[in-house]
Amino acid sequence: MSTMTVPIDKKIIPGGSFLISNAVPADCVFPEDFTEEQRQIAQTTAEFAMNEIVPVSDEIEAKDFSVTRKLIKQASELGLTSVDIPEEYGGLEMDKLTSAIIADNIAKQGSFSVAFSAHVGIGTLPIAWYGTAEQKKKYLPKLASGEFIGAYALSESTSGSDALNARTRAVLSADGKTYTLNGEKMWITNAGFADIFTVFAKCEVKEGKDAGKERLTAFLIERGTPGFTVGKEEHKLGIRGSSTCPLILADCKIPAENLLGEVGKGHHIAFNILNVGRYKLGNAAVGAARMSLGRGIAYAKERKSFGKSIVEFGLIQEKLADAAVGVFVGEALSYRTVGMIDAALADVDKHDTAAIQRAIEEYAVECSICKVWDSEMLDRVVDEVLQIYAGYGYVEEYPAERAYRDSRINRIFEGTNEINRLIITGRLIKAAMEGKLALMPAIKQLMDEVMSGPGEKPETEGPLADELALLANAKKLTLFAAGAATQKYMQKLADEQEIMGALADMIIQVYAMESAIVRAEKISGKTGAAGNAPAIPVALARIYADKAMSVIELAARKVLAAVAEGDTLRTQLAILRRLAKHDPADTISLRRQVAKHVVQAGKYAL
Repeated sequence: MSTMTVPIDKKIIPGGSFLISNAVPADCVFPEDFTEEQRQIAQTTAEFAMNEIVPVSDEIEAKDFSVTRKLIKQASELGLTSVDIPEEYGGLEMDKLTSAIIADNIAKQGSFSVAFSAHVGIGTLPIAWYGTAEQKKKYLPKLASGEFIGAYALSESTSGSDALNARTRAVLSADGKTYTLNGEKMWITNAGFADIFTVFAKCEVKEGKDAGKERLTAFLIERGTPGFTVGKEEHKLGIRGSSTCPLILADCKIPAENLLGEVGKGHHIAFNILNVGRYKLGNAAVGAARMSLGRGIAYAKERKSFGKSIVEFGLIQEKLADAAVGVFVGEALSYRTVGMIDAALADVDKHDTAAIQRAIEEYAVECSICKVWDSEMLDRVVDEVLQIYAGYGYVEEYPAERAYRDSRINRIFEGTNEINRLIITGRLIKAAMEGKLALMPAIKQLMDEVMSGPGEKPETEGPLADELALLANAKKLTLFAAGAATQKYMQKLADEQEIMGALADMIIQVYAMESAIVRAEKISGKTGAAGNAPAIPVALARIYADKAMSVIELAARKVLAAVAEGDTLRTQLAILRRLAKHDPADTISLRRQVAKHVVQAGKYAL
């Protein structure tokens, strides 16, 4: 594997701007835009997962961590563990898109995918980004080669999503040579066999504006350090073959040079790493959904009932088509997000860690959308595939049962989906209030527009003309609901979590809908005239747009009913009906078309 991919020549798109601007296909990255090298990496990763990982699933699930370590070592020999590590420390230093492609294609076995992702992501990136030259030289080559396995210890029993409320404490010795840590960490992935841990603790800041206060700080602790104990394995609902243990720190002394970053700046490390973790979790969820759909197709073709294969039944075809829609849209929004991040990073000095983090943080909203949408999509897919297997799906020896259990953790990992929904709405409102994103002028303009009555319907052409019109109204409806909520609660809107959550659902659907439509548009433009577009991508986008608008309309009703009453509410509901009005697509025939296509292919395919 070479150390460079072809750079992505895209303009920089401001994070969150999708609500107030229209995506241009040429500026969006989708799987169809992968370079030849990226396609080869995807194929190499997928073949490694199918040929080496999946066959030893039983050993992995039995918590034989020697197997997991061996596989990570094999993955390192293919270059899969070192994509995000600088070349001078034994890495390949490739773009984020390539890293996301690996996360997607290695996700064929849930437990291993979690162990691998934790190692290359939260286990390695803190050192790659924040480590001193000595720390990088000491640990990164070993992490790149699979000799060392990394882990990340942030959560505690009383502070899961509330990470800043950590109770673990670190105290600097009088001579400034050592830190002593006391506390306990919970739910630490890879803990049972990791060699190096990034551990977060509260530590007193000695100087600056926070002098005398305790602030979150990161430290590096090696396995075997006196006072550092790994607790018993947790017995989990899913991902049973991954290691999850508590960590106990009892007067654990480490050298002062094991401080990672600066005292009191641990929250920067924690939150910036989580942004990457969120979009990569989305990619892994898409890969798992693709795998599950393939198994569902194979079983439905094989299983006979009432004298024919169940794949011929309409309600089974509907499930397969919806799973294909999920994969198509998941790929679209996830790779679109990573493409924007890569475009923003293109001109950033690779040694300027702070600039790299700022560039990634710009897309925190999109990263959270990937995490929420993809994890919930995967849950629906594995649920429907289990239903296709019926009674057999409930039995451990069939893969649908394990996939169903393994999927559930993704809505908790990397910040719960509830926390991420609050991040989505909260960050957009904050950016609007600070004038960084022109949401407020857009909302005001829209309010003036909708209060003046129906306007002219915009002229659109092509096979997705109706969907593009629907998307335009979806954006208006989302801005309208956000405006109504902001008008009532102003700065206190953040305290109204149900409204924040409903607005997040609308925002998520707009981003997903636009990603699907623009991807189908881009494929159409590459392979034929607009009037002769490839049928399957267009069908997938049309099915999703119809569904997304229903979700947006329902969420808007929820918001408006909570922020208005009487004549005001009636007026707002009339506007809602006008914006949501559309002729429904014939999703039954569209789903049959998609199902027939994927069944013939024997897998997800465009």
